[in-house]
Amino acid sequence: MLNISILKEDESYTFPSYFEMPYEPDEILAQFGYRLEIGEWTWPVAPAPPQTPVLKDRIRQLLPLVSLTSETARRELLVAPVLTEVALHCRVPLRLEYPLMVNNWLKGSLDYLLRGKNILLVVEAKKDDLTRAFVQMAVEMIALAQVEQQAQIYGAVTMGSIWQFGQILAHQQMIKQDLTLYRVPEELETIAGILTAMVSNPSPS
Repeated sequence: MLNISILKEDESYTFPSYFEMPYEPDEILAQFGYRLEIGEWTWPVAPAPPQTPVLKDRIRQLLPLVSLTSETARRELLVAPVLTEVALHCRVPLRLEYPLMVNNWLKGSLDYLLRGKNILLVVEAKKDDLTRAFVQMAVEMIALAQVEQQAQIYGAVTMGSIWQFGQILAHQQMIKQDLTLYRVPEELETIAGILTAMVSNPSPS
């Protein structure tokens, strides 16, 4: 662990700045007083939205026809359709490119934000780098926890074809990162079920 300060008091950082930092994830999160716990975590699971099998079949048919080399293609064909189905099914607000400003170290736009019984943040992994995207998501969850005054917030990073989940426990100053990676379209029902439970299940006391 570094004993020096990575972040400079007189400098400004946006959320994507943390994606680009060369430091280790635990070193970056330690700058905010958080520790990173990586493991095989268990997440709440609910039945997937009823239209999920239809969406899964559509994705299977589209994959041979559409190039997914661009982030835009993955977002529009793989990410947004899943989140809109969850938002519709759970009847929760879905915000895209949601602006958030806490201070000069915590500011920027959140890719996707769903507010239900819990808050769920979803970040698209740029450059197909899930590790760095998770760091960015963790910092965004730290910012959200301060603004929303939430003890826990769920998060997910995705490349469209792969999803990884996480969670912030603010009172324990801990970020949980799951080792398990979920794949689309094979595990779409599981992914949609986890996302549904995250926004619709009451927080554990």
